[in-house]
Amino acid sequence: MAITKETEIAKIEVIGQYKHVQVASDIVIKEDDVEISRSRKRHVLDCGSLNSSEALVDTDISGEDATVQAIANVLWTDAVKLAWKNKLIADKSE
Repeated sequence: MAITKETEIAKIEVIGQYKHVQVASDIVIKEDDVEISRSRKRHVLDCGSLNSSEALVDTDISGEDATVQAIANVLWTDAVKLAWKNKLIADKSE
């Protein structure tokens, strides 16, 4: 009787003008290759955050699924990063 745990990417969505990447992952538990449990978790990635000098620090996506990394690398252009940085700075002054 072998019990295994696998993570499957169920959905990848791109949200809004700042190209946030929403990832839905299924955690699948199997016993002898027969699925006995499945649960879903979600997380959202943005292209970066501000440091104390208000410079944009890129989000570390090295631990993400290769497909998620590829999508983020295509979407998060310099223009998107600049727009996101400007929004974060504007939000701080509100």
